[in-house]
Amino acid sequence: MDHDLSSGLAGDTDPSCAFCRVAAGADDAHVVWADEHVVAFLDRAPLFKGHVLVVPRRHRVVLDDLDDDEVAVLFGRVRRVVAAVPVALDAHGTFVAVNNVVSQSVAHVHVHVVPRRRKDGLRGFFWPRQRYAEGEAAAFAARLRDALVGPGT
Repeated sequence: MDHDLSSGLAGDTDPSCAFCRVAAGADDAHVVWADEHVVAFLDRAPLFKGHVLVVPRRHRVVLDDLDDDEVAVLFGRVRRVVAAVPVALDAHGTFVAVNNVVSQSVAHVHVHVVPRRRKDGLRGFFWPRQRYAEGEAAAFAARLRDALVGPGT
């Protein structure tokens, strides 16, 4: 069921969810894009000024809760925001991220679009990098392949 924009919290929403309330217009936010499927608004605690959160109107906790059509719509809107950020903010590019459970401060899937500038001080992926031991990368790859397509494929 699609979210009815005129009815506030309706359909697949959770009234206890901060992002559902923003999507319904029940909580204030600095909205930069909204349509019947997605709302994009400024993060209240941005990594850099202009940091945007893109959320589906329907309450979904993590990325894998979305069906294929919902993913396509969400990331179509993310792509629009990604294209607009450098133009609007004189940024050199963007960093795009989705947390699933760990570090997900609101239990509603959301995509971070962070404006980036050369020498802005953001390094790597915010955490120390690791290296694989001999043969370890192949084992991890095999485990992931098995989970994605099945053993022996």
